[in-house]
Amino acid sequence: MSKELKICSRCIYDSLIKGITFDNEGVCNYCHQVEKLKLEYKTGSPQGAQDLEIIIEEIKRAGKGKKYDCVVGVSGGTDSSFLLAKAVEWGLRPLAAHYDNTWNTSISTENIRKVTSKLGVDLFTIVVDNKESDDIFRSFLHAGVPEFDCPTDIALAETLYRAASKHKISYLLEGHSFITEGVSPMSNNYFDGKYIEDIHNKYGKLTMKTFPNMTFFNFLKWTLFKRIRKIRPLWYIDYNKEAARKYLEETFDWKYYGGHHMENRSSAFGLSVYLPTKFKIDNRKWALAASARGGFLSREEALAIYNSPIEENPELIEYVKKRLSLSDEEYDQIITGQKRSFRDFKTYKKRFELLRPLFHILAKANLVPMSFYIKYCFPLDER
Repeated sequence: MSKELKICSRCIYDSLIKGITFDNEGVCNYCHQVEKLKLEYKTGSPQGAQDLEIIIEEIKRAGKGKKYDCVVGVSGGTDSSFLLAKAVEWGLRPLAAHYDNTWNTSISTENIRKVTSKLGVDLFTIVVDNKESDDIFRSFLHAGVPEFDCPTDIALAETLYRAASKHKISYLLEGHSFITEGVSPMSNNYFDGKYIEDIHNKYGKLTMKTFPNMTFFNFLKWTLFKRIRKIRPLWYIDYNKEAARKYLEETFDWKYYGGHHMENRSSAFGLSVYLPTKFKIDNRKWALAASARGGFLSREEALAIYNSPIEENPELIEYVKKRLSLSDEEYDQIITGQKRSFRDFKTYKKRFELLRPLFHILAKANLVPMSFYIKYCFPLDER
């Protein structure tokens, strides 16, 4: 490791991250960002639990007389499965919602079935046409940008809003925890509906018909006019991913899928093959930094895991080649070809920055996540 590389004294973020700064004690600005969020949401404290209880009662009042009072996004992963179970435990009447990009593993599909069935929760699913899904993924590979799986994230968010709108539900619950995942730096991780649209227009071959993209108009419709609130309950409570996984295994015969976001083949390929091979980006850093910051791992343990090589899965690579009709030569050209970023394509980024005061109000009202405001509504520090 280079002598010039500075590593945070609390987590494992380093000076390779654009915009990172360190205080006099060597603690990075992202650790301070998490501390501010913990103070704001009273995470893991009696006050945080009380604040969440107030929100839960608001959800129940808003949903009175309706079949469902909230929508919970599910992927078959740990966080979303645990949150769905907690929502029922809290006395809520959730509708589970899932975006099927047609790349699900059998484990994730079974996990969703097991948890929703045992809880007696209905499932709302949007399934994209598989050829259209593959065309979008293929276009991102040919664009040479890191965010291979960002269409899945955008489509899931749009799916939750559509489920809420259809059933006149005022609240969405998301299973994100900044304690276990952090708030990842945006320099390598940007996505919005315009970004997807522009890349697909340039490199796609099929018409986008079934993909639930979130346009800027839709974003405003859901947040400003429909006023659908987005809550992240795990921001308020003392959440431990390992304990959650054990609970799910014992209660629902839920199965672990081998790693963060590995329950879906597209995310598994992006994180374990495409990003580290083409861009030398190891997204284990974000979760490992959060684990060190939160005391789930020692900083030394987190660094040891991070410095260990990522194990490639040859079967997954062959699956992607076959599914996307990529010859060995074409795949190699994609991996070794030009590297681009969201800065090379049309996005809503400047619009989000111009409307920062509005999005600050919406974030305070739980109409957009606070992490969206932090990451998307400020100019990037390119240092």
